[in-house]
Amino acid sequence: MKLSALVVAHNEQDRLAACLEKLAFADELVVVLDKCTDASGDIARRFTDRLLAGSWDLEGARRNAGIDFCRGDWILEVDADEHVTPELAAEIRRVVDGSAASWHLIPVDNWVGRRLIRYGWGGSFGKGATIALFRKGAKIWGGQRVHPKLTLTGSQGPRLVNPLQHFVDRNISDMIRRFDAYTSARARDLRESGAVGSGLNNLRRIVSRFFRCYVSHGGWREGGHGFLIALLAALYPFVSYLKARHEDE
Repeated sequence: MKLSALVVAHNEQDRLAACLEKLAFADELVVVLDKCTDASGDIARRFTDRLLAGSWDLEGARRNAGIDFCRGDWILEVDADEHVTPELAAEIRRVVDGSAASWHLIPVDNWVGRRLIRYGWGGSFGKGATIALFRKGAKIWGGQRVHPKLTLTGSQGPRLVNPLQHFVDRNISDMIRRFDAYTSARARDLRESGAVGSGLNNLRRIVSRFFRCYVSHGGWREGGHGFLIALLAALYPFVSYLKARHEDE
């Protein structure tokens, strides 16, 4: 079975090389360059000639274009801020060679700066695992701007053991900037759907989402970082609603 590693990038010159150099174990490396105006293209060419450059308005569209461009039987889809360890690479090769399933979850270690945050992620503001390994044709991204929905076909295989290293935020300020960007993108999706929702329903969700991240997902173990992650996850729907209702495009 042939394995394609797929990376979708937009102006990732500071992080792209560190990601790509850890994907040499794949049979093919594909890089999608979306509206890149920095040196991302030059960096990618040091590692592969399988480049797809273009301009896409939606995350799902550019990811689907990259999946279609891949030639492997299996695809490993990672972002420029994610690293595959040697242990995970070896496990992926074993799965690709022997799995009868169509897709597998890979656990994720999330880093904020130099701190590993294992607990508390969720509520549209972090991922504890990702469907990053799949047969070509088994995964299609939806049309949302942030956290596009997935359409999966075929059977799910066992969850992998070794985690993907995700350098999600450089610091707390970076986390807050990401929250602002995510809620703005979500607001645009809400406006275009015509179903903005009600302020009361979104207000009610704050408590349940905070409890889920901080208590059920163990965010309390992470101290102040865990509290902030739970708070931002809890506020995400309500702030998205407020932007959709009251901000101009």
